[in-house]
Amino acid sequence: MTDSYSYKPLANGVATVGTFSPDELVICPGTGRVRTIASGSGVLKRGTVLGKITASGKMTISLTAATDGSQTPYVVLAEDVDATSADVDAVCYFSGVLNANKLIYGTGHSLTTVFDPFRQVDIELHSGIPF
Repeated sequence: MTDSYSYKPLANGVATVGTFSPDELVICPGTGRVRTIASGSGVLKRGTVLGKITASGKMTISLTAATDGSQTPYVVLAEDVDATSADVDAVCYFSGVLNANKLIYGTGHSLTTVFDPFRQVDIELHSGIPF
């Protein structure tokens, strides 16, 4: 007796599920969790370094001049969002190995200023890694 297997990755009539365009941000995947991006944060791109606002627990772009807690890098945005006029729930990287050259840094931040805070939350940064 022989077994017959049929591999059908897509439902009948479905030709494409989506597209993937590698951006070289993630070197080794880690944990992604949904967090709220604060209204007024604007249009943010995948790879943006975010800080946590102490009073609300919401995320916003991390700027060194901020005084609300968000000046300390906390997570990296995993998807593009528009939080211009309303809070938005979005996936953020809480751990993993990320390409420092692909991060989007807020004013005043660089690899030097985010490296140690990210080590505290299990995000490891590498730069100059060939892909």
